[in-house]
Amino acid sequence: EDGSDCNIFTFDISAGKSRLPLARNAVRKMRTLRHPGVLRVYDTVESDTYIYIATERVTPLEWSIRRKSLSAETLKWGLHTVANTISFINDEAFSVHGNVRLTSVYTSQSGEWRLGGFEILSSMKEDDAVIYSMGSITPDSGKYAPPEVAKSGWDTIKRHPLSATDSYGFALLAFEVFNGCLINSDSIGQTKNLPPTMHQSYKRLLNQNPKARLSVSHFKEQGRRSGGFFDTPLIKLSEGIESLGLKGDGEREEFLSELDEVAGEYPEEYFSAKVLPELLKSVEFGGGGPKVFASVMKIGARLPDEEYNSKLTPVIVRLFANPDRAIRVCLLDHLPNMIEHLPQKIVNDKIFPQMVTGFADVAPVVREQTVKAVLTIISKLSDRTVNGELLKHLAKTSNDEQPGIRTNTTICLGKIARSLGVNQTRQKVLIAAFCRSLRDPFVHARNAALLALAATSDLFTEDDCATKVLPALCPSLIDKEKLVRDQASKTFDVYVLRIRKYATTLPDSALPTSVSTAANGAMPRIGTPQNDTGWAGWAISSFTNKLATASGEMQAKPTNAKRNVGEARPSSVPPSKNTFRPAVAGPVSQLHRQAVTGSPAPVLTRTTTDQFFTDAQDEDDEIDLAWGDTGEDSFFDAPLQPEAAIETQPLVPVSKFDDGGEPDFEGWLKAQAEAKSKPPLPKGLSKPSALTNGRQTAIRSTTTGHVGSGSAPKKLANTSNPASKVPAPKTIDTKPKEPSGDDWGDAWD
Repeated sequence: EDGSDCNIFTFDISAGKSRLPLARNAVRKMRTLRHPGVLRVYDTVESDTYIYIATERVTPLEWSIRRKSLSAETLKWGLHTVANTISFINDEAFSVHGNVRLTSVYTSQSGEWRLGGFEILSSMKEDDAVIYSMGSITPDSGKYAPPEVAKSGWDTIKRHPLSATDSYGFALLAFEVFNGCLINSDSIGQTKNLPPTMHQSYKRLLNQNPKARLSVSHFKEQGRRSGGFFDTPLIKLSEGIESLGLKGDGEREEFLSELDEVAGEYPEEYFSAKVLPELLKSVEFGGGGPKVFASVMKIGARLPDEEYNSKLTPVIVRLFANPDRAIRVCLLDHLPNMIEHLPQKIVNDKIFPQMVTGFADVAPVVREQTVKAVLTIISKLSDRTVNGELLKHLAKTSNDEQPGIRTNTTICLGKIARSLGVNQTRQKVLIAAFCRSLRDPFVHARNAALLALAATSDLFTEDDCATKVLPALCPSLIDKEKLVRDQASKTFDVYVLRIRKYATTLPDSALPTSVSTAANGAMPRIGTPQNDTGWAGWAISSFTNKLATASGEMQAKPTNAKRNVGEARPSSVPPSKNTFRPAVAGPVSQLHRQAVTGSPAPVLTRTTTDQFFTDAQDEDDEIDLAWGDTGEDSFFDAPLQPEAAIETQPLVPVSKFDDGGEPDFEGWLKAQAEAKSKPPLPKGLSKPSALTNGRQTAIRSTTTGHVGSGSAPKKLANTSNPASKVPAPKTIDTKPKEPSGDDWGDAWD
């Protein structure tokens, strides 16, 4: 009903009516006897024509014995199991089996021996037991019957010890097991191929006198003595495996050490069906810990994938969720033995999310083992997991406080580099990590970075090799440690060789050729160094080519011309300086307002260099959050500041201006600021705001005009409509005054 494997034993009633009582007796005894060594019955069905017995899945022991596929230790273990079953039947059930032979023993799926053949099994408390009347009709009964039965019949067993019949049959079974063949009359009593320690007890089982014959229970006790034939590790372990969860730490360690010693002697079926489930229970619930799990892995290595996934995989997933550090380290140590049996979906979706907690554990040994385990698990992870979550955790361990963990992270990145996504993220992450490790104070971390760079040199572009990797390698060439210097020299040669090879594929020049010269065939001017290959030859040729094609009249560039909004000044070109002032005609008041108000500041536009670095930064913000900057200096970057601010900076040092006794402009500004905070003047003392005689009333200003530009006309304040004029913010030009005395005081006339 539950889908378990089983065997079906059938009996044809019509073909064997004479043996029908034996079949029914077997069904009844198999259903009533409960012992681990008895063949287990699931169900029985009897119809008019057949009797069906459904048992556990077994195979006849005779098959394995004839193939001689069992070791001597396994044979002893099996005989010990049968001896326990016969002792139970004789001593506890007060019954006689009467049919103990090789054909009555079966092997279960766990490799254990099961006793069957209950056709004449009878209780000695029954007066009409089947064995008395029908014991002689069993197959080959004359060959396996004890001497007293063969002489006087089965009724004679009533007058002899109960165990005498089964003791004789057990001796014949032992001979058949060790010799691999069925017994015959000539071989009875021989000790061929039997263990030497068993000879004496074996002969006592075959004693012709039933009353002096050794019982199976006593035979077992003699074998269990120190140095006896049943004193073997296999038998001890089979008895102790059931109580493994109840053992103390010392007993458990002793048990596991013995288990490792005899792992090859046990039948594989017994390990997978009996030993393995008990070990797993001990690991999960019995406090077995890492030592028990190590034994589990040794057994699991011999299991097929289907059985591995059904028995071990669910337990492994649950153990990764266990917060016990000892269990986690043990799992990571044995991960190489497990990874081939685990499906990729299980690893990526269930094991890895639990495994990443080890990257941030407070115990350094857990963090280190987790980093090492990445090399094993990387083949079972998806690209999204590798390039996302895994890299974020490795970024943290690359900055770990433990130098060994930082070193192992660098080694790990070097080995999994080819498993990362083929994109700019891989190059950026690897360069950032390796270049950072080159500055690590731990010598082996620096050496690991150099080895990783040499191993992954083909993963970077030539531009990255020349502009990022080689500059970072140079300090390592003069490292204080010879180990680092030697490896840095080798790594440096690898990258230089690649750069040189790439340079041979580049064109001689990237400068555009002169279109006009090629079209008109104009000869260059005399003195133009066309073939100059010196350091300044290209610059001279460039200027002379431009002058040769120049035409038209020369004009001075107006100083007040505004820069086009869309035109961007390269950062390497210095800002222009306005030194030309054209003659300005117009009212003095208007000039004063222009000077005070000033011209609008030019619009700041982003240069090409600015756009490049800003766009690159926008694309890699997320990676930079984890890996940080790659340590590149911005020494050669142009300063980013408004052009207006650049143009107003003086070219000469600012010195205090000596006005030679002229009106104090600074004092006037201070007085104006104080006047704003004073209360308004009384009526009649305020400044007039109306026109007088149709002319504007000019109020002489106490200022000296535009300080620093003596050649400019002085300004007057127009007060014709002070209510509608809002004074503009005043700007102070700190340029030194140019010497000129022609126009000083014009505004005071």
